[in-house]
Amino acid sequence: MSFKGFLKKMRSNYRIYKYEGDKYQCPFCGFSSRDFLQIGLAHNAIQKYEIIGAGIRNGGCAKCSSIDRDRLLYAYFKNELKIFKNNEAYSILHFAPEKMLSEEFLKYRYKDYICTDKFMKGYEYPSYTINMDILDIQFPKDHFDLIICNHVLEHIEDDLTAMNQLLKVLKPNGIAVLQVPISKKLKKTYEDWNIKTDKDREKHFGQYDHVRIYGQDYREILEDVGFKVNRINISEKYKRYGVNPKEDLFICSK
Repeated sequence: MSFKGFLKKMRSNYRIYKYEGDKYQCPFCGFSSRDFLQIGLAHNAIQKYEIIGAGIRNGGCAKCSSIDRDRLLYAYFKNELKIFKNNEAYSILHFAPEKMLSEEFLKYRYKDYICTDKFMKGYEYPSYTINMDILDIQFPKDHFDLIICNHVLEHIEDDLTAMNQLLKVLKPNGIAVLQVPISKKLKKTYEDWNIKTDKDREKHFGQYDHVRIYGQDYREILEDVGFKVNRINISEKYKRYGVNPKEDLFICSK
């Protein structure tokens, strides 16, 4: 092991020791902790619009680095939907797959478990991820039992086309979990196509690569596309996982 690697390991061990406790438990790695690491951004727009799923918060696991919104999805998939098991008739489409979640899905045999992202120059992607644009999903109509799209749509200028593509490939009895950062204060989604630079997007939307802030009309937007939407909050049941109590799940079907 190199000296740099040794130092990294020592820092990691110290961090784990520092956060050991019995208040919380990460469902991915099993680490029991007294608290979670601080994560998130401190941009003014996040605070101004009270954007849920963003901002500075204690949400990172000291051992495996999972974050609060990924643990929320884990709780839903494992305990509510109960899909972490072999099912060779079940097809899943996972956009911009989160490392810990995708590793959990990869433990099981499904008919399809398709991980996809739009490959960008200068970035590395897991070997199991295929290059595909959410605006042009290259799968047949009514193909997937489950679609996972977690904090993706806020990056997409033509989000309505993306939503229509998701609706198209979802089976009639399937489920799409379509999570976005959402403002607690805004009734209407905030967009301004005169905002073009990274600096201005950061100022107005809270992150340089976001093109809008979804408001409380997000459910209506999904419904106007054709989804049936069940907005639920399961955080009270899974407080030990360190999930965000303000974050709702948008469970969509057609």
